Amino acid sequence: MTVAAPMLEVWRGAFCESVHAGHAVVVDRTGEVVAAWGDPGAVIFPRSSCKMLQALPLVDSGGADAMGLTDRHLALACASHQGADLHVTLARDWLAALRLDDGALRCGPEEPRDRQTRDALIRSGEAVCQVHNNCSGKHCGFLTLTRHLGAGPEYVDPAHPVQAAAREAFETMTGMRSPGFGIDGCSAPNFATTVQGLARAMARFAAAREGGVSARERAAARLTRAMAAHPELVAGEGRACTTLMRAMGGRVAVKTGAEGVFVAILPEQGLGVALKCTDGATRAAEAAVAAILVRLGALDPAHPVAVQLRHGPITNRAGRAVGEYRLAEGFR
Repeated sequence: MTVAAPMLEVWRGAFCESVHAGHAVVVDRTGEVVAAWGDPGAVIFPRSSCKMLQALPLVDSGGADAMGLTDRHLALACASHQGADLHVTLARDWLAALRLDDGALRCGPEEPRDRQTRDALIRSGEAVCQVHNNCSGKHCGFLTLTRHLGAGPEYVDPAHPVQAAAREAFETMTGMRSPGFGIDGCSAPNFATTVQGLARAMARFAAAREGGVSARERAAARLTRAMAAHPELVAGEGRACTTLMRAMGGRVAVKTGAEGVFVAILPEQGLGVALKCTDGATRAAEAAVAAILVRLGALDPAHPVAVQLRHGPITNRAGRAVGEYRLAEGFR
């Protein structure tokens, strides 16, 4: 097994304080690896980076169209959102259209990550609900597919038809049988795969066209379009997913996952990217995906978002610049 490759150095003054390492793969539309760092065969949990894979059955089954879902709904289905008003309102309206309420969700309540919404809840004394959970859009999608399939309410059970459909889509798109699953923070199964398998799935999204011959191809293209068109719903203000997609003018879809995972879908180039920072650091995953996007010509290296994610600066409580990020040699 190839060891993890250094990706990001964290410098404070004249000293390198930390080094983040990981695995990253770029795959083209034919399934060929065009660039790799570390071990492409490293087995990982994609965590929330695979939400577009989990949403595929919602679309290719006809469930999304039967419910009249828009691209905004599909973007939220792929989201790890902030729980801001625009996210919560859309999730609540979606549940209402299904004639369901917050109690139908199985993701669990989570304090909003959006500070304004969180503070408003505290002032009002209103309870934190499941719609505030960053995965509530994905779970609204699961409930919609549950309704379409006529299945039971416990849709996060690994044996439930919704999760069986999610696993089939996941394995088909990654091109390999998943070696197993863990339970994610939102209670849904998260299927393991290799970094290369995850990149292969993203390349298949990148190659998909809305006029494609199969329902799955059309669904993949539609989900990619929805994410890129509504970056504010996929994450939220100040988040890397949102700022990166805006910086690239909606030409690329990106998605983070917990524990240092990040993916990118580049339709114009027919490329898919997946990476995993082995220490689970978000700052390293954000810097690494920005570096790869710059390397592939999708992100302007001079754009403020590209500069901030790859180089910092690191500031202290007084606002003073005290350090910086440096891409590791071999990853520049």
